[in-house]
Amino acid sequence: MSARQYAALPDPFGMHRGGALRGARVAFETWGTLAPAKDNAVLIFTGLSPPAHAAPSLADPSPGWWDTMIGPGLAIDSERWFVIVVNSLGSCFGSTGPASIDPATGERYRLDFPELAIEDIARSGYELLRALGISRADTILGPSLGGMVALAFAAQHPGAARRLVSVSGSAGATPFAIALRSLQREAILRDPAWQNGNYAPDAPPGTGLRLARKLGTITYRSAGEWQQRFGRSRVAGVRPPGSFSPEFEIEGYLEAQAAKFVAAFDANCYLYLSRAMDRFDLGPLAQACVERALVIGVESDILFPLDGQRAIAATLERAGVATRFHAMPSIEGHDAFLVDIPRFSAVIGDFLRAD
Repeated sequence: MSARQYAALPDPFGMHRGGALRGARVAFETWGTLAPAKDNAVLIFTGLSPPAHAAPSLADPSPGWWDTMIGPGLAIDSERWFVIVVNSLGSCFGSTGPASIDPATGERYRLDFPELAIEDIARSGYELLRALGISRADTILGPSLGGMVALAFAAQHPGAARRLVSVSGSAGATPFAIALRSLQREAILRDPAWQNGNYAPDAPPGTGLRLARKLGTITYRSAGEWQQRFGRSRVAGVRPPGSFSPEFEIEGYLEAQAAKFVAAFDANCYLYLSRAMDRFDLGPLAQACVERALVIGVESDILFPLDGQRAIAATLERAGVATRFHAMPSIEGHDAFLVDIPRFSAVIGDFLRAD
């Protein structure tokens, strides 16, 4: 059973940095009912790794990555809003990306996929709204990579949404984030199994992708959260002399997270999305692209730091957008939006309920 739906993109779909896709599509899921006036849509862009399945539904009751945020009576209330979560163009969960079949060759795109930009992901979301007959979303919302995409959407399509919510996003990658992602990509590129992107689906560059995920996971939380959660607790069992197998619980946690990621995500898609994040630069906004905006940052986030969130809010304010900035006092780091739900629910819910 699957709630996944698909929307065809304009054919050809011209890419922001050149090239075009033929027969491209985006995958999405929905919750709630579209109002007769089609004015209650909340369009959500995801982070780098999640699919469109953000919450349970009648069509797919399995847990989603934001299932305590989206649903009846929750902060993003599906009894009021028609909630649309779109899988990023370039990803591997139904939307066209490097792992998809190129209709011109009958083979996977792999590195023949055109260069991906954040602006391409944003435009694919805009085209999805058009395919659903929605001329203006009430709100566009995104966390992490999704926050970057939401900003690009507002800049490219002024007036196509009434409000914007950016959660731990970025108007332009910091040197720290670029350095980290360059190392993650290098781990994949140096894995012999990568084979210049020509690996078989059942023989991915698992070692490189696993290391890339571990590096990312370390930065998704804060040092304080790691200390509070794991301390120096050790894994059970006796390790043989000279063994370098995981000794501490945090090592075992990183390995478990990495193994799940390798089983689910495509390495080439990861490379494309990662580089798109590095190259994004919002720049100044020439006009009030939305009416109101909420920008949320987390005090302990080292990947998308609080100063960057203040800068986003200032950019929106200079463009004439009525903007609210909220510094979240959470120890959970960049992943706080996934785990510190009561705090995020209160702030996002209040914003969405306001006229």
